[in-house]
Amino acid sequence: MPLIEQISQCELERLVVDRVVPALQDRGFFYTDHFLSEPAGELVLDRVMEMHHSGMLQDGRLAAGTGRAGSVTRVHSRKIRGDQMAWVSGAERNNEPIRFLLALMDKLIRLSLDRLGNRGIRERSQAMVACYPGHGTGYVKHVDNPNSDGRCITCVYYLNKNWNAKEHGGVLRIFPEGQGYVVDIEPLFDRLLLFWSDRRNPHEVQPCYATRYAITVWYFDSEERAAAKRRFRDLAASTQEEGSSTS
Repeated sequence: MPLIEQISQCELERLVVDRVVPALQDRGFFYTDHFLSEPAGELVLDRVMEMHHSGMLQDGRLAAGTGRAGSVTRVHSRKIRGDQMAWVSGAERNNEPIRFLLALMDKLIRLSLDRLGNRGIRERSQAMVACYPGHGTGYVKHVDNPNSDGRCITCVYYLNKNWNAKEHGGVLRIFPEGQGYVVDIEPLFDRLLLFWSDRRNPHEVQPCYATRYAITVWYFDSEERAAAKRRFRDLAASTQEEGSSTS
């Protein structure tokens, strides 16, 4: 039986109604453990480790604007983020475990949005497979979507067995907007984290002292994303015109 069929619709709906929706409404973030189950999570971890050890992961880059077809152009800075990453769709050869994970994420988000009344989210990014290789690498405090680029929900799945935050670091710290407290999320194996991608949730990855794996996807508000693409096209056309006039 396909893995996706082992997690019933009723179980997902119960999780959404009882925990996901109330948490997103009240706090702006939600996390849960044992999302896939240990056997399925181990298959995802094995694939991510294979990608890492085969050299498929490249140094992470910082968003510098919106690129062709609405993609994100990036600039490199190891001082701000120290991860290595690769983008995958799940449809690639040998990526069946990641495809399963993405399918379950999609179902969870779809059920949640139906109950939140937000039906504008109809697409998502590819999966960003990321590794912080230790040695104090991290990612400074930032907002995923500070400039209305379309990203609405950030969804992170962690893959780190026997993780000890006191020894290994690597905590994701959220600074909820307007609140006098922080929230620390340890990157534990088979843990799923969701949060609003905009300025409500500045966050950082604290320095890692062991290899730390995660898979992240972003769910897009279609209208906001389309507007961001139009802004980029207008900016690119204006820049091209200015270049032509000075040549």
